[in-house]
Amino acid sequence: WVTTRGLASVLICVGSTIAAAADWPHFLGPTHDGVSAETGLLETWPKDGPPIAWEMQTGETFAAPSIVGGKLILFHRLKDEEVVECLDAASGRKVWRFAYPTHYVDRYGYNGGPRAAPTIADGRVYTYGAEGTLHALDFETGKALWKRDIKKEFNVPDNFFGVGSAPVIEGDRLLIAAGGEDGAGLLALAPSTGELLWKASNQGASYATPFAATIRGKRRIVHFGKEGVVCVEAETGVVNWTYPFRSRTYESVNAAGPVVSGDLVFASASYRTGAVLLRVSEDGSGVEEVWKSGVIGNHWATSMIEGKYVYGFHGRHESEAVLKCIEFETGRELWARAGLGRGSMIRADGRSIILGERGRLVLAELTPTEPKILWFKPYLRYPCWTAPVLADGRLYIRNQTRLICLDIRSKDGNPEP
Repeated sequence: WVTTRGLASVLICVGSTIAAAADWPHFLGPTHDGVSAETGLLETWPKDGPPIAWEMQTGETFAAPSIVGGKLILFHRLKDEEVVECLDAASGRKVWRFAYPTHYVDRYGYNGGPRAAPTIADGRVYTYGAEGTLHALDFETGKALWKRDIKKEFNVPDNFFGVGSAPVIEGDRLLIAAGGEDGAGLLALAPSTGELLWKASNQGASYATPFAATIRGKRRIVHFGKEGVVCVEAETGVVNWTYPFRSRTYESVNAAGPVVSGDLVFASASYRTGAVLLRVSEDGSGVEEVWKSGVIGNHWATSMIEGKYVYGFHGRHESEAVLKCIEFETGRELWARAGLGRGSMIRADGRSIILGERGRLVLAELTPTEPKILWFKPYLRYPCWTAPVLADGRLYIRNQTRLICLDIRSKDGNPEP
C-alpha cells in the first residue's frame, strides 16, 4: 500500500533526519503514521505464530520502543527510577543503561511508568518522562547530554495520567507538547542543547503527539491539544489557527494524534467527542469544517488513512469498541467490525498488523469493502495499549510489563527497505 504521504522512496526523510525504512526511530514509525515501507515479510503466518526471537520482563511502561541501526531503546520504570536502556534489537542483549529518580504516582491506579515513546535522531535519544523531565542522551553510550524539567520550568498543571506526548524532531527543532502556562502549550527546543527556540499556543497538555507536515506550501505543526486542534508555523511558532474540539466531560482526554493529508486535517477522540475533518484555507490562516460526526471516536489509537479511506478503532469502552472504515472526505461509514475490542495497528507489506488490548495479535487485509482476518493468536495479558513496532523484519509487541520480539521475515531472505 502507498499512502498519501509517499512511502515509495527507499530512504524516508523526516525533518533533517534521514532514516532507513527498516528503522522505527520514534512514535508511530518512520513517517509518524504507523506505516512501514518494509517488504519481504512472511506471506502466510504459521498457525502457532511467527517464531519468538526473544522476550523479556520489563518495568512499568506504556511507551513503545524505538529502533535505529539494530539498536532498540526501551523506556520504562524499575522501582523508583525511570530507566532508558539500549538493547540489541535482534537478541535483546543489553548495551547500555541510564536511570534517574522518579516519584510519579498515577492518580487512577494505572502503572507509574513513562507513557511517551523515545525519539532517536542525529545520534541522540530524547525521552520525556511521566513527571515531565526531558532528557537528551548520546545514542552510542547513553551518556546524558542535557535535561530540562519541563513541568517545573513552564508551570505545567498536573494532568490526569502524567505526560504522554512523545518528542518530535522537525528540521532543526525538537518539539514538545508541554501544555504549559503563558503560551507554552507547544515548545521548540534546539536538539543539541535544549535551548528554547520558541513557544506557542495556550493549549493544555493532551496525550496526542504533534504532527509536522507541509500544508499549503509551508511546514506547519498540527497538534491535538487538551482543548482542540492548533496549527503553528514550524519555523517561527506563529499560531495559524485553532479549532476547539473536546469532550464536555471533565474527566476526558484527547489521545489519538491528528492525521494530515494535503490541506485536510482529521481529528478524533472518545468520550462522546467524535471526529472532524477540517480544510485549511489557501493562505493557511484558518480552517473550515468539511464534516463533523460521531461516526468514529478514537480512544487512544490514531486512525490511519489509506487513499480515500480511514481505518480506526471506535469506542471508549472495550464492550462497545469496533474497528471501522469510513470515507475520508465524507465521514460515511462503510463497515464496522466487532470482536477485536480496542486496539492499535500498523501497516506493512500491504497488510495491517493489529494488537488488541487483551493481547491478541491479528494479521488482516483491510479494504473499503471488508476487513479480512488472515490470522490471529493471543500473546500477552491485558492491558496492551501500545502500538506494535516493526523494524528489520522483527515485530515488537508489549503490554505494561512484557516485551516480545517476533521474527516475521520471509524464509527467502531479509525484508527489503
